[in-house]
Amino acid sequence: MEAVNRKLIRPSLDGAKEQAIARRNLKPKMSPPEQTHAESFYYLKQMQAKTPMVVVLEDGEVLNGVIEWYDKTCLKINRDDGPNLLLYKPSIKYMYKA
Repeated sequence: MEAVNRKLIRPSLDGAKEQAIARRNLKPKMSPPEQTHAESFYYLKQMQAKTPMVVVLEDGEVLNGVIEWYDKTCLKINRDDGPNLLLYKPSIKYMYKA
C-alpha cells in the first residue's frame, strides 16, 4: 500500500482569540445603587401638589391628611380633623392617595 499524504484541516482560531480578548477587556458589572431616590421623588410630588393622602399605621389606625414635611425617619401630616402629626416611617404600614 502506498502512503497517502493527508493534510490535517483545522478551523481558524482567530474568532476565538478575539472573543477571549473582548472578555478580558469587559468592565465588571456595577452593583445597583443603594438608594434610587424614588421615595423622595414621591414625597416631593405629593407635597407640591398638596395631595390628600390616607396613611394606614401598623396597628390599623387610618389617618387622613397632606404631607407637609418628610425626613429620613419621619413624615409630618397636616390634618383638617385633628392636630398635625409627626409619624415615624417604621410605624406606617402603607399609604395611598385619597
